[in-house]
Amino acid sequence: MPCTLLWDNDGVLVLTEDRYFQACRETLAELGVELTRSFFIDHSLLKGLSVFDLVADRGFGKEKLAELKRKRDRRFAELIDANPCTVDGAEDVLRSLYGRLRMGVVTGALRRHFDRSHARSGLLKYFDFVVAREDYERGKPHPDSYRTALQRFGLNPDECVVVEDTGRGLQAARAAGLRCLVIPHDLTRGQDFGGAHEVLRSIRDVPEAIRRLGLL
Repeated sequence: MPCTLLWDNDGVLVLTEDRYFQACRETLAELGVELTRSFFIDHSLLKGLSVFDLVADRGFGKEKLAELKRKRDRRFAELIDANPCTVDGAEDVLRSLYGRLRMGVVTGALRRHFDRSHARSGLLKYFDFVVAREDYERGKPHPDSYRTALQRFGLNPDECVVVEDTGRGLQAARAAGLRCLVIPHDLTRGQDFGGAHEVLRSIRDVPEAIRRLGLL
């Protein structure tokens, strides 16, 4: 069986994280709460926790929190629709690899957010499968997402390579017994990428990294 390349989505294929930060910041600002970039990076990107923890002491019930998240989601969708967010070079790389190995997406995003981010990307035709947040129990850095992909699609870990952009994504891949390439960006640069097979400068470096592994 040929190598399977497992791609993270946000920050790797599409640049959604800045837009997500903006949507969260605007939603919280309406409550008089400031969401700083540093808190977002540490709490959301690094730890995988909810920025709405900032209002945990407000006594909001589940319905109020759900309403805030719906408002955040609507603003996020508007920001995605207004500005294409595909990573530069992503389609060129996917096109060059298509048919030479199997490719799937393993994302921490909810399916509706994933679908919105790819509404105009033109990238989905290159993937054999997508594993979204609804498909597994615990989010990254737990290995559930990657283990789900391995089990559901009958993949051999030794024949798979992950492409991630965050330390917790790397931890999830490694905990599932997978090799991981990391492509840091402005929001994740400086995180701990110890254990990565290789840290790359851009998505355009992925094919050569796969060749160095002897899988292409």
